[in-house]
Amino acid sequence: MTRGGRDKKRDDGPERRCIVTGESQPKAGLVRFVVGPEGQVVPDVLGRLPGRGFYVVSDGAAIAKAANKGLFSRAARQAVKTPDGLAEQVETQLARRVIDLISLARKAGQAVTGYEKVKDWLVKGQAIALIQASDGSERGKSKLRPPERKNGFIGCLTAQEMGLAFGREHAIHGALAAGGLGQRVVEEAARLAGFREQEGGTPADEDRQDA
Repeated sequence: MTRGGRDKKRDDGPERRCIVTGESQPKAGLVRFVVGPEGQVVPDVLGRLPGRGFYVVSDGAAIAKAANKGLFSRAARQAVKTPDGLAEQVETQLARRVIDLISLARKAGQAVTGYEKVKDWLVKGQAIALIQASDGSERGKSKLRPPERKNGFIGCLTAQEMGLAFGREHAIHGALAAGGLGQRVVEEAARLAGFREQEGGTPADEDRQDA
């Protein structure tokens, strides 16, 4: 298993070398950066910006090290400016990406929220991943078991972030169905997990059957 939640043995397409660890792994587990027009380091979470890219494993500490040790300048082969809080900026963009993808999956019928709906999908084997709020009640979350598959559990979003994804004030439980959108959520959530603790935090709410 590589950092960023990817299985190195799997054929996930072209690989890129991390400028911090020196290891090569599939691009899906890395964060791409480019040099902007004013010589500043710009994160390219979607991998679409023009220019020569350089990659760092999806991990906040690794990105901070790249910024502090001048590794971006070395990779770019020129002096570049690294903005303050670069790792936090990447985390925010990744979180937004996951939220947007879950929202799209919900609209396509590939994601549901609500304890009973999620439980039904899990029991029927319809879900490829269980999503639970990192700050939700541990007592309530323990009542649901994620699918027994790689990356079958996503726990890196807060209840408020899940609420944004599902079009409500907050959400504690969610599930993803098989499909292109669901798989993209799983992959992007694995990148986000490299920036966030999966355990701990203060429960956002007591267990709710409708959450």
